[in-house]
Formats: sequence, structure tokens, C-alpha cells
Amino acid sequence: MPIPIFNSIASWILKKRIHQMELFVKYPNEVQTELLTDLIQFAKNTEIGRKYDFKSINSYQDFADRVPLTYYEDLEDTIERSRNGENNIIWPTPIKMFAKSSGTTSSKSKFIPVSQESLEECHYAAGKDILCMYLNNNENAKLFTGKSLRLGGSKEIYKDKGTSYGDLSALLIDNMPFWANYKSTPSNEISLMNDWDTKMEAIVNETMKENVTSLAGVPSWMLVLLNNILEKTGKTKISEVWPELEVYFHGGVSFEPYKTQYDSIIKQDNFRYYEIYNASEGFFAAQDLNNSKDLLLMLNYGIFYEFIPMKTYGTPDEKIIPLSEVEVGQNYAIVITTNAGLWRYKIGDTIKFTSINPYKIRVTGRTKHHINAFGEELIIENAEEAIRQTIQETQSEIVEFTAAPIFMDGKTKGAHEWIIEFRKAPKNPDEFRDRLDLNLQKVNSDYEAKRYNNMTLNKLQLNVAKPQLFHEWLRQNDKLGGQHKIPRLSNKRDYVEELLKINQQL
Repeated sequence: MPIPIFNSIASWILKKRIHQMELFVKYPNEVQTELLTDLIQFAKNTEIGRKYDFKSINSYQDFADRVPLTYYEDLEDTIERSRNGENNIIWPTPIKMFAKSSGTTSSKSKFIPVSQESLEECHYAAGKDILCMYLNNNENAKLFTGKSLRLGGSKEIYKDKGTSYGDLSALLIDNMPFWANYKSTPSNEISLMNDWDTKMEAIVNETMKENVTSLAGVPSWMLVLLNNILEKTGKTKISEVWPELEVYFHGGVSFEPYKTQYDSIIKQDNFRYYEIYNASEGFFAAQDLNNSKDLLLMLNYGIFYEFIPMKTYGTPDEKIIPLSEVEVGQNYAIVITTNAGLWRYKIGDTIKFTSINPYKIRVTGRTKHHINAFGEELIIENAEEAIRQTIQETQSEIVEFTAAPIFMDGKTKGAHEWIIEFRKAPKNPDEFRDRLDLNLQKVNSDYEAKRYNNMTLNKLQLNVAKPQLFHEWLRQNDKLGGQHKIPRLSNKRDYVEELLKINQQL
């Protein structure tokens, strides 16, 4: 089939999905209520369904009263039984795949169940809908005249006792529909390579010869790849390598600290950036308009949502609410019930709603990744916005950063300690530190109050990392790869101390 015709037919098929999205946009709470009922009825004869008597659950309130909130640690033994081949425990259909993820909360591996339903009705449906929204907004798009460069995890798939596990991206690639695989690069063989450095070189060598029209992956790792492409080809901008490149679908970490670097190396007129929000547990939201920072919450992927206001999170007054009760501007922890057998599961992410008609969100951070050692309530959203402003003011570029508290010692006041690896260092690191401290005060009134006259907090301390520090930390912790992320904020000093030690050795 000629490429222009393939592009037209594929675009026409994908655009038809817009009508399915219009349904949950128009009737969001009805769609969510029906979805919960379907999940409960489908799983009523499972072990968990019998334990909580799903057959007699007739309302959301019944469900909320009867089924407890869970963390991964609560499910670990149950999931291990599923991995050993037991069926009908948390979900009625056999679960043969598990997404291995340590996240950024622990070095201990998690094995998130991936059912056939979640694979098809959530992850792959999301892939189609992302393309649908993009094509609906860009009538002249030519995505299918070339290929999508996908940059996923670096772990191969392992098989054990009738089940398999690996990075989510590896599972998705290994089970990808033929039409999606046909229009993707690099090949499955390269995508599933285990050694990240070898894999990166192979990706460069293969993809620089292709006609790449779109990119998909985590910003920090994709930036490494694109710079390697430029170095290998001797080109000065990515548009010279792939002149028909038109969009980058990104997620995993905030894009703001990297955007200026992407603009400087892509240099393509009318280039688009589209943000997505997915995880091993499911696909949750995606940017639905050009040049928007808001993500449409996807309500028909087999995921039922609940939310915990962060004002009450972890307190005796903790409150859990359904989608119908959320408010714009409030910070919430997400609780999900899924078509892979996760029931009222805390995923550890926080979001805020920017709209409730339709329901749109922005990711604000992690429940465990913040600094609140002195009542300053610094969340990732604050830190990334302050970093964005500071690198713009100092004309610098960063690779990665992390921060932790310096605890009070006797009469010595506390502070925040930052480690930043620069791609383009500021002319004056002390000026960068001062500006960052001021910008943190601008975006976080609690931090500002604690910094007033050095009342509680002294000015932050800045450590300029040696080149490759964060790469080396990831390598030593077996976390190299497209899905692994740096823990940018921590209320403890574990990460910072490890990084400082490695920095002295480099």
C-alpha cells in the first residue's frame, strides 16, 4: 500500500475514536459508576470478591465501606501467588504478565499485574487515543508517512512458572499489535536489549537511517538519545536528521526543565509536544489540545478513580472521595481500582484538577517525594517550576537534580541541600543558588515563611555535580533505562548521601 494512502486510512480509523471520548467527557460520573459496577460484577467470584462479598455491593458507598485502601506491600503475598500460577485471586481471567517496577520509592522490586483486559482496554487503547487526539487537532499531520521512535525500558522479559515479567514498556513492545510494530523503530530485538549503553548505541545506528515522524519516551533519556544522534551524524539540529519529525509524546517526569534544550536541538517549525501520564498500574491521562499543559483524565480504560485530599492524607481525618466530589486547585493522592485486579490501590502519585468540565489534571508529584522537614510542604511541582525559572534567568541547562533537608543541629538552623548536574553550567553558581532560593519562595508561601529572616531555614546549599553523576548512581542501583527516574525530592537524606559519596569518587 502506498505510504500516503496508508497515512490517510490510519488517520481516518484513529479519528473515529474521538466519539468514544466524547461520551465520557459528556457523562463522566455515569461512566465511572457503570465501570465500577462492571468491575465488581466481573470479579465477584474471585477470592477477593468472595472475601468482601462483591455480590451484595450495590453502590459506591458499599464499595468504599467494605473494601480497604491498599499499598503494594499489602498485596505483595497475593501477587506472588499469582506470579506462581494461581488464578482467580484478584481477577477472574488468568494474569500472565507482571510489570516489574521499583518506581522511585524503593529499591525493592514491585510486580504490578497486567491482565489481558488492561493490556488491550487500557494501555493499547490509550496509544490509539493519543494518536486520535493529536490527529484531530492537526489535520495535516503525516505521522504514518514515517515511523515512531519509541524509547522504552532496558530490561528483557523473563519467564517464570508460566508467567512473565519485565519493564512495562518491554511487555507492551513484546505484545504490540502488528500495525503498531510495523510503524515503530527501533526493532523489537534492539528495544528489548538488556544492557542500556549497548542498546543506546544500537538505537542510534538504526534510527538515524529511518524517516522518524514522532518520538515517544521519558524526556531525560530521550534527550541523551537525541544528543547521541547529533554527535553520530555530525548534524547541528535534529530536523536535519529527520526533516519530517513533527511531535514528541513525553511522560514520566516533568518536561519543563528540559524544554529549552529540546527547542535548541530540534529546531523544527510547528513542532508539537504532547504530554502523557501513564504508569505500570495503568494509563491515566493525556494532553488533548495543542500547546496545553492540562491532561484529560481518561475515564473509560477500566480504571475507577478515587482521591484523597492531601490536606488530610495520612491523618486520622483522612478522607476518600469519588471523582464527582473533587475541586479545582486542590492537591489529591490518587486511588485506583483496575481491570487488572488492583482494588482501591494507592499508586503514590499526586495531582490537582485544573477543570471539572471536562475533568483535566496536572501531575504535582509523589505522596512520598516531598520535603516537609520544617513545615515547608515543598512538592515536586514547586521544585520543578523554581528550577525552570532559574535556568531561564541564568541561561543554564540541567541534566538532573535532587534535594533533601539538612536537619537542625543544636542551634544551627535547617536548610535544603540540592545536587544539580548541569549540561550548561551557570556563569556564577552562587547567583544560581540565590535565584533558586528566591524562586522557591515565590512558588511556595510556606517555604517563604520559613525563610523569612532565616527564621527556621537558612538559604539552600547547592552542590554542583560532576558529569555523569546521576547516570552512575542509576548504574550502581541497576536502574539504567528509559523508565527509571531520579527521586527529585526526599524527606530523608539517603539519596543525597549516596550521590555525594559517588560525586567524591568521580
